[in-house]
This record gives sequence, C-alpha cells and structure tokens, in this order.
Amino acid sequence: MSAPDRSPVSLALGGLFALAAAMGIGRFVYTPILPFMSESLQLSANAAGLIAAANFLGYLVGALAGAARSLPGKPRSWFLGGLLASALTSAAMAMTTDLWAFLAIRFFSGIASAFVLVFSTTLILERLNAAGRGGLSALHFAGVGCGIAFSALLIGGLDFLGTDWRGLWLASGAVTLVFLLISLRLVPLHTPQKSTHPADLPQQSASHGYVNGGLVRLVLAYGLFGFGYVITATFVSTIARTTTSLQPSEPFVWLSVGICAAPSIFLWNKAAGALGARRAFALACVLEALGVALTVISEEPGMFLLGAALLGITFMGITALGLMEARQQASVGGPAAIRQMLAILTASFGLGQVIGPWFAGRLHAVTGSFEAPSLAAAAALLVAAALVVR
Repeated sequence: MSAPDRSPVSLALGGLFALAAAMGIGRFVYTPILPFMSESLQLSANAAGLIAAANFLGYLVGALAGAARSLPGKPRSWFLGGLLASALTSAAMAMTTDLWAFLAIRFFSGIASAFVLVFSTTLILERLNAAGRGGLSALHFAGVGCGIAFSALLIGGLDFLGTDWRGLWLASGAVTLVFLLISLRLVPLHTPQKSTHPADLPQQSASHGYVNGGLVRLVLAYGLFGFGYVITATFVSTIARTTTSLQPSEPFVWLSVGICAAPSIFLWNKAAGALGARRAFALACVLEALGVALTVISEEPGMFLLGAALLGITFMGITALGLMEARQQASVGGPAAIRQMLAILTASFGLGQVIGPWFAGRLHAVTGSFEAPSLAAAAALLVAAALVVR
C-alpha cells in the first residue's frame, strides 16, 4: 500500500502517535501515576523528585546525543527504537520497588523520549516541508498534548477498575507498543533525496558573530522556563490528591493539561506571527507563571483546574517559541551555528528541568508543602519573561 507514502496528513499523524507515546505517556505519565506510587510505597516527595529529575537528566543526555553528528543510522530507525525502549522502560517500572532501580529506569526512559522527539521531528518535518505541507507540523506536535490527555483518561479509567500502580505502568507500556505499531504503519520506510538531519548538514565551523546579549538572555530564560514549568508538571496530580478540597479535581487536572496542550503550538505560532517570537514567549511565560501560582494559592477546584489549563496551553508553546527565536538569531552563523545554538538551548532547558523536581522535593521535605517551590517556579517564569523582552 503506498497511500501513506503520498499523504502528508498520514505522516503528521504518525508523528502525533510517536510523540503521544514517548512524550505524553513515556515522559509525562509519571505525573498521574505518582500519587498511587506515593501511597502504596510510602514514597516521599524528595524521592519522587529524584525520580523525576533522573528522567529529565536522561532526556537532556538523549537530546544532546540525538543532535550529534557522529550518530549513525536513519532517523526512522532511531525513533522507532526509541518508542520500543519507551514501552519497555514503562513496563519495567512495575517490576521493582527499589529507588535506585526507579532512577535508572526513568533515566533510560528519558533518553528514549528524547530520541523519539529529535528523530521523529527531524524525519516528519523534513518530509512535510518537501511536500509543501509544513503547516502540518502543528498536528505532529499536538501529539504531546494528546498523549497527556490520553494518559489521564487511561489512568483514571484503570483506577476506577481498581488497578494498582504496577498495573498502571504495565498498561502505559502496552499502549506505547500499540502506538509504535501505528507509527510504523503511518511513517513508511522512504528515503528523501535531501536530508535535513543535523548529521547531514554541511560540515563547517560555527561563526560566533551571531552571539549577542539577546541570545545569552534567551538561553538563561529558557533554563528558567525549564525550572518553572517542570515542578507543577511533575507534582500537580500529587497536589490534587493530597489536598482534601482539591481531591474532586484529581481525575480532571492532568486531562486539562493535555487538552489545552494539544492545540498550543498552533495557537502560539499565530501569536508569534502577530507579536513576534520574543513577545509571544514572554506573554506565555507570564500566563504560565499565573497558572503555576494558581495551583498552590487557591484550594478552590475551579481555580486549580484553571492553573493546570494555563500550564497546558503554554509549556509546549514556550518550548517551540524559544527554539524558533534561537534558530532565527543563529542563522547568520550558518548551519553549524544553528546546531550549536539549539544544543546550548537544550542544555539550559534540560538543566532547569533536572533541578526543578529535585528542588521541589527538598523544599517539600522542609515545609511539608509544594507552595514554596511552586511560587519560586512562578517567579522564575516572570524573570524569564523579563529577560526575553528586554
């Protein structure tokens, strides 16, 4: 059957399922499962933060490795292999109760998620652009939000049926395998004549003439954004479970994040066209800061869900806007400069992600609440906004 080969929509849908599996489920399903693990294993917030940090450290390592010129093989093989590894690591979480094993499994899960993101995006966007349908990239990136929303429904449904935390991880791995098979069908083996994978870009040294104060501030802002979003993205379901007045909202909080995240790339691309990427980035950071704060300063379920929705509508948009602006600013230095700048931005973002859950877990151990770390995260997002628009 050659229809998928000719259909840009099929390619974009294949990318959607890939990101839904590796990012929406493999990377973020830990958030709705964490309350069940905490109750069954007496897992402290400090330990939970370390597990999350291990995953984000793996994601950082995987993202940087995925951008390396020396990595052999085809993007399709790497992203499908990453999906398989994501499924296996999710299932492996059900096989142990040891903290060190959790740390190792989530670290490798992070690497797998990054490989799927880097290589599926490389392949899908290349083919979409070659077909003159680059606008369908928003459908590809909607996979993250769709995966988050699906994982919320999956965990909520299995919880209703009485499934324990082990069963939740096993089900997540099984769903990832199903999404792998769908992506395998929708993204056929096809070698385009011209590749834009980083390893295939012309070999040339990066010109450092593009580096300026604005780019340095963007790098700092991107790291603060990584720190600012990840605390709420890790612990929002736990906050709902452990706060009596918010417990009715628990089945809906992660679903709200996913539903709002799905169209966010499209919406923020429109905002960037109207305001410019930097102003749109700053606006999204301010809205996200408000959302992060709302999850801890109000115990009214409606306000709590609004905070979760603001997180969902912004975090993928900020991610894309930062990369868009860095790519544009570094383009004067040539392809090598672009690759170098995106790697630096990824490292800054990854460092913020690693520090965030660890910081939140440590502060929770002292204060017994996620209020202080969440407000610190909101402040970091406001500083990021100020740095970018200066």
